[in-house]
Amino acid sequence: MADHDDAMLDVLVVGAGIAGISAAWHLQTLCPGRRFAVVEARERLGGTWDLFRYPGVRSDSDMFTLGFAFRPWRDPRAIAEAPTILRYLQDTVREHGLDRHIRYGLRLTHAAWSSADACWTASFAPSAPGAPAQVLRSRFLHLCTGYYRYDHGYTPAFEGVADFRGRVVHPQAWPDDLDVAGRRVVVIGSGATAVTLVPALAERGAQVTMLQRSPTYLVSLPARDAVAAGLQRVLPQRAAIALTRWKNVLISLAVFQLCRRRPSRVRDALIRRVARQLPPGFDVATHFTPRYNPWEQRLCLVPDGDFFKALRAGQAEVVTDTVDRFVADGVRLASGRVMSADVVVTATGLELQLMAGAAATVDGRAVTPADLVPYKGVMYSGLPNLAATFGYTNASWTLKADLTSRWVCRLLNHMQACGARVATPTPADAAMPRDPFVDFSSGYFQRHLAALPKQGREKPWKLNQNYLSDLFALRFGRLDDGVLRFAR
Repeated sequence: MADHDDAMLDVLVVGAGIAGISAAWHLQTLCPGRRFAVVEARERLGGTWDLFRYPGVRSDSDMFTLGFAFRPWRDPRAIAEAPTILRYLQDTVREHGLDRHIRYGLRLTHAAWSSADACWTASFAPSAPGAPAQVLRSRFLHLCTGYYRYDHGYTPAFEGVADFRGRVVHPQAWPDDLDVAGRRVVVIGSGATAVTLVPALAERGAQVTMLQRSPTYLVSLPARDAVAAGLQRVLPQRAAIALTRWKNVLISLAVFQLCRRRPSRVRDALIRRVARQLPPGFDVATHFTPRYNPWEQRLCLVPDGDFFKALRAGQAEVVTDTVDRFVADGVRLASGRVMSADVVVTATGLELQLMAGAAATVDGRAVTPADLVPYKGVMYSGLPNLAATFGYTNASWTLKADLTSRWVCRLLNHMQACGARVATPTPADAAMPRDPFVDFSSGYFQRHLAALPKQGREKPWKLNQNYLSDLFALRFGRLDDGVLRFAR
């Protein structure tokens, strides 16, 4: 039997990571008096920053933009490790009294919209054994569940894994008892996780090899922002942090635009910078020259050049090849070389998943994500009273989370003022031309592209990857634009 909370919520927020915390703060601040709840599938706050426990896990965006606009990041480190970020999130929730709104250990399994009742009925499975399922009803549903599966990551079907006498681990499920000191560790992958793991494992005494199928663009940056430190010496802290935040936003936008408009120039500059940090005679063409243009995938940050320091010290190496199969004492490559290993880390990516894997219906009709089109990057065509936070691929997730949360509050207040109970994005042409959800070549997107929503080619159905454009559209753009249909 399921327990029903008969009191109707005004807003139900699903997820208690960065996006869910942002949603809760904005609702509490901008929509006073609204009854809302935040429901989290796990038993703890923090989302990504509590889930991942592998050595060295850290932000891949600067913390002045990954931090909330309403509670600026005050730590001098612009690139921070997960425990520090998690403490920041916990402190934010405690200081603003948001914890009283959060319910833990409830995983969304189904969301059903009823036009007759003008509400969503959300069903949740409990994490505690023997606990009853729960059902919550809400006028508005805000999904802050991220875009990947929490129960497991992506691992290719490697042949011969059962023959391997060592240990195979995925970073998303890092074991607490794994001691790598004095052991040979092969990290399969070349993305941010692999680049983070290599120096962290080397520091713990492992002899590390990063085995990559193809190279990634790497960018070394200081872990501490010297400009931020200088501004804080001459300005009040809050003003200095705000200026630093805008400085980083504008620089990231400028770099992204330059990558798109002058890819060859940026490519050459990035490779030259990498070459200067490698030992003499290193084969840069093979190991650090990607096959794609900059920002077709995320640039990997290397704080204080720690990855390159491990290579120069002889604690790590990079091998560019593909896995043929696992063997008893390691991994055999397509070239025939056998890489000896005691531990193999499959830093091979994420499994994408929208709505935390829950099913959804509208008046009994099943919702198919691939049929949806995003409206202003915050709602979906044909789904009433539902918003979903989806961050930028080229910038901090929090930038879009804060914009989305604020826009949802604008919408709720507008609906209350005009007496509307329902808001539904409705395209004039249901057969409009559509493009893939994101223009991104990373494997974790490409593997699931067919199952994701499709974006249109014109506003408001086209996804922006531009914070400034979204800032004006979501903070100041009209709500009654003729596309978002309101019903009483």
